[in-house]
Amino acid sequence: MTSSSNRPANPIDVEDVRARVNAALAAFMDGQSALLDKISPQLVPAADALRDFLLDGGKRLRPAFCYWGWRGAGGPAGGEGIANAAAALELLQASALVHDDLMDRSDTRRGLPSIHRRFEALHRANGWRGDREQYGASAAVLLGDLLLIWCDELFLRSGLEPAAVLAAKPVFDLMRTEVMVGQYLDVLEPVAGDSADEGALDRAQTVLHYKSAKYTIERPLQVGALLAGAGPELVAALGAFGLPLGEAFQLRDDLLGVFGDPAVTGKPAGDDLREGKRTLLVAHAMRGLPAADARHLDERLGAPDLVPEEVAGLRDLVARSGAPERVERRIDELMRQSLAALEAAPLADEQARTVLLALAEAATVRKY
Repeated sequence: MTSSSNRPANPIDVEDVRARVNAALAAFMDGQSALLDKISPQLVPAADALRDFLLDGGKRLRPAFCYWGWRGAGGPAGGEGIANAAAALELLQASALVHDDLMDRSDTRRGLPSIHRRFEALHRANGWRGDREQYGASAAVLLGDLLLIWCDELFLRSGLEPAAVLAAKPVFDLMRTEVMVGQYLDVLEPVAGDSADEGALDRAQTVLHYKSAKYTIERPLQVGALLAGAGPELVAALGAFGLPLGEAFQLRDDLLGVFGDPAVTGKPAGDDLREGKRTLLVAHAMRGLPAADARHLDERLGAPDLVPEEVAGLRDLVARSGAPERVERRIDELMRQSLAALEAAPLADEQARTVLLALAEAATVRKY
């Protein structure tokens, strides 16, 4: 790696991208809110909910990796086009989160009520007829779908050259397919998978790759690079950097989902256990525990009647299994692979290499 890539990234480099993406989202939502209000004033609560969900927090990791993939391929630093295209990935992420929270029956997101809970509360506050939980679920499905439509709209109308957008669109579409089928496999595992069979680890690995690793880092990098005209060599190099980094990011997230501080994560302690997520961490825990303990973890994971004391007990089983240490070792191994690939990548801009290194560290060195 060159000497310039060994210098700490200037925080302004990262925060400037975040600010530009936030501005692009705010401007886009101004237009969409006006459209919804024109259709019907009854849509104002929907527009407000989506604006709050989009603009209140979020790491903006996917837009950041898209932008620095663009820069790594020689794209210019300025311009609204790349900010809009990168912001489209945040609309996709918001769509996935709205649906994910509904499927997981999560009460909160980033410390605020999840969308389905927000609309349940709206139903209650207005004294409306019918089942408020069904209303909240229906609203979340439809608003998540709306965000998915809008991500395509913002990407296609980003303001970048049509030929560049056309070159990146196949990977943009592939990314969306991968995350949806990854999510489906994640939903399938608790109901159809056998945690005791030899394929459980492989299935958990597949979910990790497609629901998170590719979608979070590899594909956003490649989309950004293709928007800037990258050739196959650079696209492959960014994949070699991004895929192991995305896997390490998700493994860190899995640890946080079991052991994370709610003040940091914005989710209740042990939320992944409450939601019954069959992560790679849990798959390793099943194999590291005595048979009776593994069976108890398997049977109680995601049980609807779990109480906080039992969640703490399941968390203790995972800790005693040795799985957290195994996952930490895997994160270290993946980081070595990722950073070696970054060092060898034929980037057009050394500043991009520096910032990508900083983003890699920020994505994976998160304490719990």
